[in-house]
Amino acid sequence: MRVLLLALLLVGLAGCASTPTRTENVCAVFDQKGGWFNNWYKAAKRTEKEYGVPVPILMATIYKESGFQARVKPPRTRLLWIIPWKRPSSAYGYPQALDGTWAWYQKETGRRGAKRSDFSDAVHFVGWYHHQSHMRNGIPLNDAYHLYLAYYAGHGGYSRGVWKNKPYMQRSARRAAAMADQYRAQMAGCGR
Repeated sequence: MRVLLLALLLVGLAGCASTPTRTENVCAVFDQKGGWFNNWYKAAKRTEKEYGVPVPILMATIYKESGFQARVKPPRTRLLWIIPWKRPSSAYGYPQALDGTWAWYQKETGRRGAKRSDFSDAVHFVGWYHHQSHMRNGIPLNDAYHLYLAYYAGHGGYSRGVWKNKPYMQRSARRAAAMADQYRAQMAGCGR
């Protein structure tokens, strides 16, 4: 009996760490990650309630940043085109948050034990960061395009307009906004 309970617990916990499939369908993501221990929908709804950022925008930001991969890092640069070298930044986890930005979040929210590889912490960070963008730059909390630009460029970079001359930032923001719209429509269809 103990072996069966242990096996069930391990299977349940293994599902927590796995990357969801069908990530372009938010209803499928929530169905796959709807367990007792790590319910992504409930975590996203809690963040929406706390910071006012709609769930589709939260989820689209994480989709765009990491593809819902818990431990992803930027690819290493190459030395002499062959030898793996340094990473271009300290971005890590679901939100691809930089070390300094993550430390700021932990200090400001009192969540010292928060981890970028934990979905609940990551979605809370994204909601907090978007709320900061709203407070600092006046971006409406339902404006996925400009929230993502501020996420990509940083609050200071956004306010200086660095994104205006960077088409790749604008393309990324359009993709994030389109994914938020897609997620919004899907959630309406699956009753979330």
